[in-house]
Amino acid sequence: MAQMNQVYLRGNLTRDPEKRFLPSGTSVVNFGLAVNRRYRSGEDWKEDTCFVDIVVFGRQGDWTMENCKKGSPVLVEGRLSFNSWEAKDGTKRSKHEIVAFNVHFLARRDEGGQGVGDYAAQERQSSGGWSGSGSGGGSDQGGPPPMTDDDIPF
Repeated sequence: MAQMNQVYLRGNLTRDPEKRFLPSGTSVVNFGLAVNRRYRSGEDWKEDTCFVDIVVFGRQGDWTMENCKKGSPVLVEGRLSFNSWEAKDGTKRSKHEIVAFNVHFLARRDEGGQGVGDYAAQERQSSGGWSGSGSGGGSDQGGPPPMTDDDIPF
């Protein structure tokens, strides 16, 4: 049986993205994501928030750094990663984080909720449109129609 490690999270940035560089020169962008869950407990509605660390490499990270800030609503596609290390005081530390493949900026509902921006879509448009099928997309720019909150399956 094939193994699968695919994560999709929708939430808001808890802090502005921070950029650093690997010795190879590759950029690495880190940010926190708050993912809310609202559920009913008896007659009351309750809310639970999960805080997740996100890491994005290369040009996708650069795009995130330029287009997102604290409070930005995003959809993150990536994989779960586990890191462990020894702290300066000698204690062993560990944490899970998401290594993002794509970060999609979602428009807020109070801003019209009509658009989504993402690095991958910009790359497809700047390289001449979508690969694969010839004519069919949806919008005048050659890509799919804009994504709204209703298009996300969760």
